[in-house]
Amino acid sequence: MEKRKKVGLLGGNFNPIHHAHLMIADQVAQRLNLDTVLLMPENIPPHVDVKETIEAVHRVKMLELAIKDNPRLGLELCEIERGGKSYTYDTLSALTKLHPECDFYFIIGSDMVDYLPKWYKIDELIHLVTFVAIKRSETINPTSYPVKWIDVPILPISSTQIRELFAADITPTYLLPKAVIDYIKIQKLYQKEHD
Repeated sequence: MEKRKKVGLLGGNFNPIHHAHLMIADQVAQRLNLDTVLLMPENIPPHVDVKETIEAVHRVKMLELAIKDNPRLGLELCEIERGGKSYTYDTLSALTKLHPECDFYFIIGSDMVDYLPKWYKIDELIHLVTFVAIKRSETINPTSYPVKWIDVPILPISSTQIRELFAADITPTYLLPKAVIDYIKIQKLYQKEHD
């Protein structure tokens, strides 16, 4: 019998991708001995203000540049290709049908664990995927949902912070890969709108 493939999924807006995203994906891959972790940009997140999200083509290009030297990491673009709002249940239903040979591990921050009861079709979703939560502090709130907790170093970097630095004409060196910084500058992304 063929060995099942263990695939991690790290969903997000990635607006832009930064070193905290990359480190979490890589650490989870190593600690859980996953075959790969796929970074999965959402098309339209069900819970975020849409106006702030730049076009998917730019977010995907930045992801490609960020992961090109790490064989453990890959991309999953099904939410972008499907369009509309990105619900994890719809995505995992499609992926498990498409890849019956894979066991999926969905990576979330500890703050998202508290929201699991509100997730769309959560009771069906927990049968499609193993949730992996990243500890962001020593205290973790108990949950009735099956969650595998992982300790990884915490890098307090946010995409919002990075966008603000670019808007202020400050280069966020060391917060995200140089290739991504160069792309953002060439494409003139995140610049403050001048009246």
